[in-house]
Amino acid sequence: MEVSNARNQSSKRKFDDTVSSSSNGVDLSLLEAIEKSQNTIEAVDTRTLKKLVLSFERRLKENIEARLKYPSQPDRFADSELELHEELHKLKVLAGAPELYPDLVSLNVVPSIVDLLNHDNTDIAIDVVQLLQDLTDEDALDENDEPARVLVDAIVDNSALELLVQNLHRLSESDPDENAAIYNTLATIENLIEVKPAVAELVCEKTKLLKWLLGKIKVREFDGNKQYASEILAILLQSSSVNQKKLGQMNGVDVVLQAVAMYKSKDPKSSDEEEMVENLFDCLCCLLMPLENKERFVKAEGVELMIIIMKQKKLAYASAIRAIDFAMTNYPPACERFVDVLGLKTAFAAFMDSHQ
Repeated sequence: MEVSNARNQSSKRKFDDTVSSSSNGVDLSLLEAIEKSQNTIEAVDTRTLKKLVLSFERRLKENIEARLKYPSQPDRFADSELELHEELHKLKVLAGAPELYPDLVSLNVVPSIVDLLNHDNTDIAIDVVQLLQDLTDEDALDENDEPARVLVDAIVDNSALELLVQNLHRLSESDPDENAAIYNTLATIENLIEVKPAVAELVCEKTKLLKWLLGKIKVREFDGNKQYASEILAILLQSSSVNQKKLGQMNGVDVVLQAVAMYKSKDPKSSDEEEMVENLFDCLCCLLMPLENKERFVKAEGVELMIIIMKQKKLAYASAIRAIDFAMTNYPPACERFVDVLGLKTAFAAFMDSHQ
């Protein structure tokens, strides 16, 4: 069973999307200034890496000291926080030199970066999420498998999974920056799994990510984060019987059934929402691999729901047939229920329609 890895979340508008232009077209003096500034960017090598790390550690130390000295006077540590934000932003340039990741790890700066996910200032934690996403992005890691593994191992070993998920719980979707950080957190987790597949079970064992994802797909309103949550859930379930059983014990079969039930008599309104529905059915089919989850499916009247979806002949029609197939494979009680609720009549009608 394949789970789509396409992510269609539109990126946030950048300031350079609105570059000013003269009445005759582009402002050439502005472009010239930008080109000059780009030409002054220092090449990323070991020496540059050490300078970046040293500068980051200095600003981090200053921020910690300022917060300890003036805990109730935010204005006294605000400047150090801004400087720390700038240093984290500068570290993103390392994504362009993944061959230096082993050196980054050997400088023992990864623990300090990851620990900032716990920072009292949510903006700093958001900076770290963005940095981790950039460093682990598949485009940055292309043909750099070993350096990528070294970095990902260091990130995971320093409790990044636990801290990323803890941070998820304090982010608000009503705030645009925090909403983007939720998406970026899920992207980072996906990146980590891509490099180190064992992360798929580790993150479910060590964190409450499954609970958070279930809560997200329960929401009736569709948005990009709900779509991504459905995709991450499918990835976590796809090749792990441990995760399939764990989610089943968390009432996951019932929650996923409720999520797909929203589309029993209506179609998705966009291609993104359509992809989410496909992800949800992927989750359901994965959940139906362990025997105990087949039993939960039958008790939750999953067979009846799939038949209703088949009768409605909406977009989810084919997916419902697939889910029924998974439920009945090597599980006679599901077959009996299917016959008892006149599922054969629906199936035959569908078969005849497809051959007319």
